[in-house]
Amino acid sequence: MLKILIDKKDGDVWDISSLVADVSWKTSRIGKAGSLDFTLIKNAPGQDKTFKYSNGDIVSVQRAEDGAKAFFGYIFSIDGGRDEAVKITCYDQIRYLMSNDTYVFTNITASEVVQKIAADFNLKLGQIDDTGYRIPTMSENDKKLLDVICKALDLTLINSGKNYVFFDDFGSLSVRNVEDLLLDFVVGDNSLMTDYVHKLSIDSDTYNKIKLYKDNKDTGRREVYCAQDSVNMAKWGVLQLYQSVDEDMNSAQINELLDTLATLKNRESKTLKIEAIGDLRVRAGSYVRIQIQEYGINQPFLVDECTHSFDGADHKMSLELKAIMKVI
Repeated sequence: MLKILIDKKDGDVWDISSLVADVSWKTSRIGKAGSLDFTLIKNAPGQDKTFKYSNGDIVSVQRAEDGAKAFFGYIFSIDGGRDEAVKITCYDQIRYLMSNDTYVFTNITASEVVQKIAADFNLKLGQIDDTGYRIPTMSENDKKLLDVICKALDLTLINSGKNYVFFDDFGSLSVRNVEDLLLDFVVGDNSLMTDYVHKLSIDSDTYNKIKLYKDNKDTGRREVYCAQDSVNMAKWGVLQLYQSVDEDMNSAQINELLDTLATLKNRESKTLKIEAIGDLRVRAGSYVRIQIQEYGINQPFLVDECTHSFDGADHKMSLELKAIMKVI
């Protein structure tokens, strides 16, 4: 069972656990705020006549029996009418990163990008792991704040091979190394899973020929660096990634980047969609071991999207998963 509270920010806190139905908590690893949707029954028998709710109110969700934390956010939409059922949509702090602004960064880590933007917009921070890699330059004009953060994390992955996830951890923005978020249980044939869809694809983000170029201002020539896999080119055809690199990068740095991109991109993408009995510890950005005998799968997957659905004591979750290179 869930404990759902509305905090009016004026000293009044209401427990609405018995008044809600159709609760759905969704998190996405990239590009979206965490959301909570539920139906609230107004004018229920025994309901306090002074009970009110409005946009901007704080909504928190925890497991009733042990206080395990799930969602912490704010009401953004109230959809009601003559009917007793009122549909309410809430978002976590990441919703405030949907605004646009302009930033120019030099020699900065993705962690520092998050800290700078959070400070500028008065957002609360939680655990911020040091992402290590220093981005030489980032110039983002009139860009969505969340896109700026995601770009910094992508550049970190491409240049260091280390994967970090950005998320709202019950009211605190956090940056964590995915390898530190491996959950200590298995989802699969004999554990939690009720259904699944497995997909292998070379249709997006798969490249077996990678060309990086830099325009040399001193010589007036374009320098091109290339890596290719002739075996996979014969198997799949030529799938080429062609992109520029920072003009300040030297040959050694470009070749290192080339090797990293070849490792990340020269493979089939493997995705899974799983239906399972719910566990609140699972959210987008988690790293969970999946076991499916039919496909010989026994490895951790990164959770791209996670939707928890609650109906009374019934708790289900839908997971969209992505395999990543390093296996724990």
